[in-house]
Amino acid sequence: MFGRLPSSVRQALFGNVLMIVFCGFYLAWWLIAFRFDNPVRGLKSGWLLIPAVIEGLAAVVLIVQGITAEKADHALIPNYFFIVIGIAAYIVAAIVTVAVFKRQMTLELFLFIGWGALALAEVNAFFGSGKLAPTASLVMAVLIVFVVLASLVCYVLFYRLDPRSALYDGAIPLILVMVSMAALSVCLVARPGLKQ
Repeated sequence: MFGRLPSSVRQALFGNVLMIVFCGFYLAWWLIAFRFDNPVRGLKSGWLLIPAVIEGLAAVVLIVQGITAEKADHALIPNYFFIVIGIAAYIVAAIVTVAVFKRQMTLELFLFIGWGALALAEVNAFFGSGKLAPTASLVMAVLIVFVVLASLVCYVLFYRLDPRSALYDGAIPLILVMVSMAALSVCLVARPGLKQ
């Protein structure tokens, strides 16, 4: 089935699947380490972060390889823009969440903003090469921006919630990213494109 897909699409697709697996491991760790009754801390739950890190890094590498392999002649935005905008968005979000909302900095802010920039770059590249339909590209771009904004809201609210609500609040961004990457993968498989 995947043999008919261009190699760039296959790379990105496998990267998307690894991103889903990364979120799965991270979510498992989150639900164990931050559960409101009897949380499991330290290495008893922390070992789940080891495969999460491996899967996450591999996902980024594969997605970037898929993006850069594309001859996206009609891409809306150059690839480097997503790096610049991702860094700028992270700096602004970090300043606003700390200075305005008095929220202490944690790694999650970097993760979901970085994911958003990477996912938008993927949509942009495959739209530009004709391997992602225009309607699907627009829907995915809107979904990715929604997920980043929803994740930012969850991030700000986390320390203001009771332990039970905070557990669910922290799980929402991971679930949304998993759903988004699955949707993007379906869109890529549904329209492999004829341009090789």
